[in-house]
Amino acid sequence: QVQLVESGGGMVQAGGSLRLSCVASGGSFSSYTMAWFRQAPGKEREFVGAISWSGGNTYYLAAVRGRFTISRDNAKNTVYLQMNSVKPEDTALYYCAARRSKATVVVGNTLPSEYDYWGQGTQVTVSS
Repeated sequence: QVQLVESGGGMVQAGGSLRLSCVASGGSFSSYTMAWFRQAPGKEREFVGAISWSGGNTYYLAAVRGRFTISRDNAKNTVYLQMNSVKPEDTALYYCAARRSKATVVVGNTLPSEYDYWGQGTQVTVSS
């Protein structure tokens, strides 16, 4: 059983930056594709981006591509989401998720149902 704990959320002004972290425990972190999702009030959970087990491949939601960057440190069992040039529409509860996969390509792993473990989420609020 893998436990995921997110941190780093908060309030930020539009155009600013924020870095989210997700620490995993209880499993073999390097055996998992990791992803970030977000959910705004009244909306469905939305894929933000994913990173392969080695960190060699990433895939992003078009709306965040070029602004957000996912990275991971397998030695620290941690995945990060660097959020730059944030916009009010980025406001949401951000979740970290893990999928048992040693695939080298993560394109297409965008559905919540494809992920096995979830964190509790960290709130990001962007003010205009």
